[in-house]
Amino acid sequence: MRVLGYNETIAALEFPPLVEALRQAFRNGPEGIETPVAEVHRIPVPNEPAGSLILLAAAQPGKQFGIKIVTGFPGNAARQKPVRMGSYLLCDGRTGEHLALFDGPALTARRTAAASALAASYLARADSERMLMIGTGALASHMIAAHASVRPIHNVLVWGRDHDKAKRLAKRLDRRNLKVEAATDLEKAVRGAHVICCATSAHEPILKGEWLPEGVHIDLVGGRTPQMREADDDVMTKSRIFVDTREAAETQAGDIVVPMESGVITSFDIAGDLFELTRGDKAGRRFNNQITLFKSVGHSLEDLAGAQVALDNVVNGQTI
Repeated sequence: MRVLGYNETIAALEFPPLVEALRQAFRNGPEGIETPVAEVHRIPVPNEPAGSLILLAAAQPGKQFGIKIVTGFPGNAARQKPVRMGSYLLCDGRTGEHLALFDGPALTARRTAAASALAASYLARADSERMLMIGTGALASHMIAAHASVRPIHNVLVWGRDHDKAKRLAKRLDRRNLKVEAATDLEKAVRGAHVICCATSAHEPILKGEWLPEGVHIDLVGGRTPQMREADDDVMTKSRIFVDTREAAETQAGDIVVPMESGVITSFDIAGDLFELTRGDKAGRRFNNQITLFKSVGHSLEDLAGAQVALDNVVNGQTI
């Protein structure tokens, strides 16, 4: 069995092949993928809040299957350790042989960014050059690289509540062919962007619809619970909305759930999902000055496709 740590997993998941793998996975649809209901197990911890073990599986019958193993232990915060940790186990679908074990956060970061880039390949204008990255967390660098792999992004502004952190991130990512700077004025940065990516833990909207320029594409990656939001109602009503999967978006994503509950939008306002986009069942961007929006929640087939790409690259000697 191959074992890939964080850096090895990142190296095995270059964005162009990963985006294409996700395109094929969504195009083939859920019919060829079995996704059992996630299992959550309580793990008692003496004198502390209980931990949890979460198992998320996806399988291509007769080919390969994978299991994401995630642990959540609240007591780790006091130990200065991550509260959530995880790994991904890829297995042979005929024999059950364990083929590879991947670093979970690395695989999740790459496939999440690749799914957003896949959506942008249908929804962002082909001439998009300026990107705004809202958020300075672990996903930010991956989101920038992924979007730059599908659109000619040359200038990136990074905005975060901690401006010093935004400056450090911009300095680390700045390249000759990719100019990255920290922004101080969020409204001004939004007004000048072609692509806006939000990857934050915000519970109240950061992005306002009154700031949006014509033709912008919005990528909402945070807001993964019904209580979290990154965009206000005005953003949602001005945008042609797409999601990765409808069921998850309408039950888990605050940016969809809250405006639906208040009647600002309905399920009919979700123009399509990644299954429909990749199959050509729903058109993406219709005209240049249209505002488009993609809300990411995540799907276990993304993890499986990512693990398969990574293993193929390692076996074929295309990475370390």
